[in-house]
Amino acid sequence: MEIKGKTAVITGATGKLTGSIVLELAKAGADCICIYRKNNAEAKKLQAALGRLKMKSLFIQTNLTRPENIEKVFADIERFARPQILINAAAVFEKKLIGDASFEYIRKTLDINFTAAMEMTRKFVEFVRKKIKQKQKPVAKIINIADIVVQRPPAGFSIYCASKAALVAATKSLAKELAPGFTVNAVSPGIINWPFGFAQGRQKNITAGQKKKILAHIPAGRTGRPQEVASAVKFLIENDYITGQIINIDGGRTI
Repeated sequence: MEIKGKTAVITGATGKLTGSIVLELAKAGADCICIYRKNNAEAKKLQAALGRLKMKSLFIQTNLTRPENIEKVFADIERFARPQILINAAAVFEKKLIGDASFEYIRKTLDINFTAAMEMTRKFVEFVRKKIKQKQKPVAKIINIADIVVQRPPAGFSIYCASKAALVAATKSLAKELAPGFTVNAVSPGIINWPFGFAQGRQKNITAGQKKKILAHIPAGRTGRPQEVASAVKFLIENDYITGQIINIDGGRTI
């Protein structure tokens, strides 16, 4: 699918990684509907960047864990454009030992990382089938942002890992269900830039020793860059013969 002239819906758009995806698509000629939860300052920066690229954009601030909000999102989208690309990137990431994980925390993590993505997908598919009329297949592209922890789940992240594993399984199932009208793929980033570490439930900067230990497990010898994930997303949109695949962007960490 040619990206130029298309419209993309991107959830979690104000994140550092997702912002790079938005800019990559805009540079390729896509108008962007950016959905975000709280970061108004980053939303304004991203909107200004899209303006400099002379691409149309719509920014929607909402909580995607409420189904009525997703209904409103698509009502707003219909007034703006007819998107053919959906990027499900909204997510929360937190270390939580099972003994400290409340029912509310488990539900919140699954709602944001998995349930919201499935409801966005359901509404997107319904929207495309109703509004986009073209003979050439595929008509639309869906890309989910997963995580390599699905393959190597670390201790202390059981809920987060489970939510991303659910997203990976759904990606493969939906690829079969929605073919040939839609392709459905996922990208699984490894360590992109340096993340925070965790101590007693609080974030802290990773030490030089911790960085050295992590790099010892990455054949590429470095962390990834947001743009490297963004270029993989662009590739999956442009290639019409790839579906149901999970592309690891991890410097070889999972091999």
